[in-house]
Amino acid sequence: MAQLDTLLALDGVVKTFGRHRAVDGVSLAVRRGEFLTLLGPSGCGKTTILRMVAGFEHPDSGTIAIEGKPIQGIPPYRRPIGLVFQNLALFPHLTVGENIAFGLRVRRQPADQIARSIDEALALVELSGYGERRVHELSGGQRQRVALARALVIRPAVMLLDEPLGALDLKLRRQLQLELKQIQQRTGTTFIFVTHDQEEAITMSDRIAVMNGGRVEQLDTADRVYNRPATEFVATFVGDTNLLTGRVTATSGPVATVAIPALGRDVPAPAEGTASGAGVRLSIRPENIRFADAASPWQMDARVLEVVYAGAAHRYTVEAGQTRLQVAAPASPGTAPLAIGHRVSLTWTPENAVLLPASAH
Repeated sequence: MAQLDTLLALDGVVKTFGRHRAVDGVSLAVRRGEFLTLLGPSGCGKTTILRMVAGFEHPDSGTIAIEGKPIQGIPPYRRPIGLVFQNLALFPHLTVGENIAFGLRVRRQPADQIARSIDEALALVELSGYGERRVHELSGGQRQRVALARALVIRPAVMLLDEPLGALDLKLRRQLQLELKQIQQRTGTTFIFVTHDQEEAITMSDRIAVMNGGRVEQLDTADRVYNRPATEFVATFVGDTNLLTGRVTATSGPVATVAIPALGRDVPAPAEGTASGAGVRLSIRPENIRFADAASPWQMDARVLEVVYAGAAHRYTVEAGQTRLQVAAPASPGTAPLAIGHRVSLTWTPENAVLLPASAH
C-alpha cells in the first residue's frame, strides 16, 4: 500500500444484545487501500462490527469514523460504503446491467454515465458482454462477480464483505479469493472482509484482526498472525499447533531453555519477551517439527502412533514422553511413510517455537 493513513476508525465500540456483549470495547484503525479481514469463530462479533459500520446496527458506546468524521446517525444509504453478503440479494427480475446500475440510479446519475459505469464494472469483474443476461442464467461464481460489480460501481470509500464466498464449492472459492484480491489491488479500494475460514484470511489479507468473545486478540499481518501468534487462542484458531506447558529455566542470548514436564526434558525456544523462571505455554506448528539427523543440535525420542496421508504431507501423531505431538512431514513421491510403532528422533529450530504466557491457558 502506498499510503498507511487511517480511513476507517473504531474507538472503544461496544454493542450488546440483551445480556450478551457481542462487541466489547473494540478499537480498530483500518488503513486506506488495505485488505483487512475480521477472522474468528461464530459469535465472536465480526459480523456485528460490519453491520455497525454499514449502519444496520448502532453501537451502545464508542465511535465509528470515516475520514475522521463520525458516521453515527448517517443512514446506511448515505454512507460511502459498498456491501456484498453471502446472500447476494440480486434482483431476479432485472438484467445484470440493471442490477449493477441500481445504486447509480438511486444517486440520480445521468444515463450516459450509468452506461459507461456498467461497462467499466463488468470489465473489472471479467463479465464484459453479460449486461443483458438475467440472473438465473449465471453460475454461482458469476453471480458473485455481479454483486461485487454492483457494490464497486458506486466507488465506495470502503467495501464490506460478509462471508461472500461461503456458499461456493472449494475450487471456485479459491479462484474467487485470488480474483477478489486482484480487484482490490486494481481499484485501490479499502476492503473489510469477514470470515471464519483461516485459509481464506491468510490468502487475501494485508492484515488480519483475529476476534474472540467480542474482542480483537491480535491485529497483524497474515505472516505474523500465523508464525507469531500473540495469544493461545490465536495459535490454536489460525492453523494447527502443539501446545506444551513449561517454565523458562535459563536464557542465553536469543534462545531460552524451557523445561517441559510432559516431555520430561528441556527444549529450546526464542528468549524474546520472557525471563528465567516464567511459566509459559510453548506453541510449535506440526510442520516446524522435523525428524532429526546426526547433525541436529538437539533431539528427543518419540514413537509413531498414527499416520495420515494429506496429499502434500504425511501427518503423524507421535508419543514423546507423556504427551502426544502432531508432526507434518513432506510426502515425497515414491517415499513410504514411517510405520506405526517406528522409533524416531524429533527436533525443531528455536525461532520456530513461540512462547505464550501461562496465564493464557
